[in-house]
Amino acid sequence: MALSATKTRPSMPDLAGARVGLLEARMQGELAEMVRRWGGEPVSAPALREDPLPSGEAVARFIDLLTARQLPFVLFLSGAGASALIREAHALGRQQELLDGLERSTTICRGPKPSGVLAKHRVTIDVRVPAPHTTPEILTTLALLLLDNRRVGLVHYGERNEVVLEALRERGAEVEELCLYEWQLPTDLAPLQSLIRQIIAGEIDAVAFTTQIHVRHMLQVAEDLDLRDPLLHALAERTVTAAIGPTCAAALIAAGITPQVVADPPKIGPMLTGIADQLSQRRAH
Repeated sequence: MALSATKTRPSMPDLAGARVGLLEARMQGELAEMVRRWGGEPVSAPALREDPLPSGEAVARFIDLLTARQLPFVLFLSGAGASALIREAHALGRQQELLDGLERSTTICRGPKPSGVLAKHRVTIDVRVPAPHTTPEILTTLALLLLDNRRVGLVHYGERNEVVLEALRERGAEVEELCLYEWQLPTDLAPLQSLIRQIIAGEIDAVAFTTQIHVRHMLQVAEDLDLRDPLLHALAERTVTAAIGPTCAAALIAAGITPQVVADPPKIGPMLTGIADQLSQRRAH
């Protein structure tokens, strides 16, 4: 019996010199190195900046509630949010107080990034939202917990998740929110503008979208350049468009682009493997 393509695939796919657009800022070096290692040429153009928000007073109140055992549940939506909270607590001279309070609470993490931050500081992760770590999985996870009429800490990512917030309030939960940073366009838009023009000119073989915000920001910049329609056409018809997971894919589909690659599981390795497979099929045809 013939083996499937998945079983016979080489351990390291070959990007064969493909030029791959990368939009991630925090993992730019790591992503670019992986693309190079797999035989591709990374074209880096950050599409996102995480802007810290003044939050000392809010964090102090959050720690006060934890210390008083009045915050029995804490939900972390991102690793950046967890890191920012610990960083703010350290600046207040209250990091250990925060960590002790979190250890007494039931901690809920959306995905591996906040889990990794807390584990690094020896905080037990009590509940992990399953893959692909999107809002529906968060809601399903919360439905299993006794949150009704309890106080819940919610550490947002770069914007409020209004769906999760409303679901908690519908159950009578008193939500203590923390918004520690917000998503903004990069200060220097030149690399992103250049990438958009290269995509339209057919000079980019694939683009890796690792968050729905990348989609929003790229289209916003293209709109400002009066290049939105040519960009959408190029991404839909010519370039291999890859999404890290279903939320990112949904943002692309809403814009009129059906991604050829949706990573499953939603990780960088499977996404680049999918890109390599798509490019290989195109070369074969």
